[in-house]
Amino acid sequence: MTAHTAIKNTRKAEHPIHAQFTARFSPRGFTEKTLTEAELLPLFEAARWAPSSSNHQPWRFAYGLRGDAAFGKIAEALVPFNRAWAEKAAALIVVASRETVEKDGKQVPNAAHSFDAGTAWGYLALQAHHAGLVAHAMGGFEADVLAKNLKLPDGYALHCVVAVGEHGDIEKLPEALQAREAPNDRLPLAQIVAHGKFV
Repeated sequence: MTAHTAIKNTRKAEHPIHAQFTARFSPRGFTEKTLTEAELLPLFEAARWAPSSSNHQPWRFAYGLRGDAAFGKIAEALVPFNRAWAEKAAALIVVASRETVEKDGKQVPNAAHSFDAGTAWGYLALQAHHAGLVAHAMGGFEADVLAKNLKLPDGYALHCVVAVGEHGDIEKLPEALQAREAPNDRLPLAQIVAHGKFV
């Protein structure tokens, strides 16, 4: 039984939207399938076209493919819980962004850098979904180890590590994770949207 037949998506949108938004989710199970650089680059291409404050495009990505040294350097920085499942992914991607921008010959803070990087990650995730892949972003990593391993330049902030690959069988996950391998729900609109004020 594959993950695709075993998992039931019970998400229901309150208003008409494209199916990609409720179909995409962040599983932890992966198959043995590898990815080539050519298969991974379209995800970065989608992220490249994300909206950006003043078109500064502060996001940066570093990646490794399962089996290569770069993958190992990223996996090494993950907390044990995440490493246990994420190192089975076909690729690991690190998302960072530049915290400053040049203005009048000086480097000044870019208040939108993390907002923009988050949008770029969202585009990447949706492109992965369109390509028949899954992408799971995680914040559980040792930032100092990751920064050292990837030679993160000064002035950049690390945001997440993304595991990407083909969705695998639920049964291959530890029992504790099998129940979590399903699309979760979201807060109703009434709890996050209000006319003329914040909820």
